[in-house]
Amino acid sequence: MSYPSEFSQSQEYVSFRSSIPQRKVAVDADASKEWKIYDSGPKSVKAPLVCLPPVSGTADIFFKQVLALNAKGIRVIAAEHPVYWSVKEWCEGFRKLMDYLGLQKVHLFGTSLGGFLAQKFAEHTASCPRVASLILCNTFMDTSIFNYNDSASLFWMFPSLLLKKMIMGSFTTSKVDAGIADSIDFMVERLESLSQQDLASRLTMNCVSSYVEPQKMKEVPVTIIDVFDEYALSSPVREELYKCYPNARLAHLKSGGNFPYLSRSDQVNVYLQIHLRCFQGSPESPWEQSAEDPFWKEINCAGSDIMIDATEELKSNGDESSSVNVAPTKGVTRDKSNSATLL
Repeated sequence: MSYPSEFSQSQEYVSFRSSIPQRKVAVDADASKEWKIYDSGPKSVKAPLVCLPPVSGTADIFFKQVLALNAKGIRVIAAEHPVYWSVKEWCEGFRKLMDYLGLQKVHLFGTSLGGFLAQKFAEHTASCPRVASLILCNTFMDTSIFNYNDSASLFWMFPSLLLKKMIMGSFTTSKVDAGIADSIDFMVERLESLSQQDLASRLTMNCVSSYVEPQKMKEVPVTIIDVFDEYALSSPVREELYKCYPNARLAHLKSGGNFPYLSRSDQVNVYLQIHLRCFQGSPESPWEQSAEDPFWKEINCAGSDIMIDATEELKSNGDESSSVNVAPTKGVTRDKSNSATLL
């Protein structure tokens, strides 16, 4: 017998589901292929922040980002794609979704598979840019790290139970704090809600041989959000992502596990604001111009888990467009194997 997670019973999640309706949008010739989206904030904004989930996630896993940033006048769209079996098919589907919603450009916040797809979409539309910027959280740039390249083409015939076991094996069983434990419970609930076709198609895109070509999107501003505690990607995988984007802003959290946008949502939301602030007043702004900016109040809140280096750098610079570039914490030990597990 399963019990509802703490997050799904929380007043915050109940408020999210009651105040922001889920929309189902079909943009492909096959009308059964429906994107599920939660669209919040001023519809006059044509360059919103779009959140893309990992293999195990649904659009509502970003409820903490949607509620918090919407309250500050930022348009946020949490998007969950239908069954697509290739990255190219996904990119075409997402472009059609943007056209349907009347979006000129988007800021993409992607985690794990969502982050990989965000990069591929920026690459896919490089000749006619549709991506204003990228925020990448716990993600990768080469699918070969998962060691499933040979069997990925057979995922379509794997039973749902086996696919779920492949993913759940990545969820940590070590002792973690309440926030991380609650985030895992919530993600397990979301995983259980996905169909065999959803899981098989996502894992196929996640594992079929493919890699990002960052040289095609040199002009796209990038922020990489990383955590210092245990999560699915090994140290060399993360460092390879850093090398791909040498000018990226590095936003580090002391802890957060695989799902920091849930377990450390306040800190992740601040980093999202840091990233987006340099677009205020431009055609690519996701911000409603009249919105209040309580930015420093959040940065200075008691008990913040944001790395102090980032806070001090921003304070000393005093420039709204200042970048966050945090060096790794001394003494942190990281796994040296070039591998990753599925999320």
